[in-house]
Amino acid sequence: MCRHRSITRVSQFLGGASKDRRVAALVPELRFVDPTRPPSLFARAYAAFAATRVARFISRHLNWKLDPFLLSVSRGRLSTTLVFPTAVLETVGARSGVLRRNAIIYFHDGDRVTIAASNAGSPRHPAWYHNLRAHPDVNFAGIPMRANVVDDEAEQKRLWVLADRVFPAFASYRRDAAKLNRTIPIVQLTQRPPVNAASDLRS
Repeated sequence: MCRHRSITRVSQFLGGASKDRRVAALVPELRFVDPTRPPSLFARAYAAFAATRVARFISRHLNWKLDPFLLSVSRGRLSTTLVFPTAVLETVGARSGVLRRNAIIYFHDGDRVTIAASNAGSPRHPAWYHNLRAHPDVNFAGIPMRANVVDDEAEQKRLWVLADRVFPAFASYRRDAAKLNRTIPIVQLTQRPPVNAASDLRS
């Protein structure tokens, strides 16, 4: 789950001015996660634990607060999800307008990052899902991205097959959510154009 960083020189003309302003910024690189790789024996065992009531309670009441801190201080190397690829999603509160940070399991689908609003199979969507519906411009692992909810049923089915390989507990979460008349949304993140990324770096 290592997230490497590199120094990148961002060059852009701003406001039509002829002067080239260069911004030195620490630009994160998100580790590529191949969802076609089968999970290890340990990953399957840990996912089975994650599907238990105890683990879900811990996830909802403790991990969501702890993981953003762990990922920050470890530069993306450590979270309570252990072997499962996790990064911090930054959204703007749908009502409050306040910046919110949540640690999310992810995988790649081509050049898109895929996440699931599972909330451990609870009756409600996680707050971050409502945030990105209201404000689709987000940051993921420090990278400016645009969030799109996957509505096509065939595409949802394809992505769930991949998601279950990355984090097998998703299957249990979906079954429990369905019993409560909730369908877990899948969201794909695409990197925003460089002009927006440069603007974010300046802020």
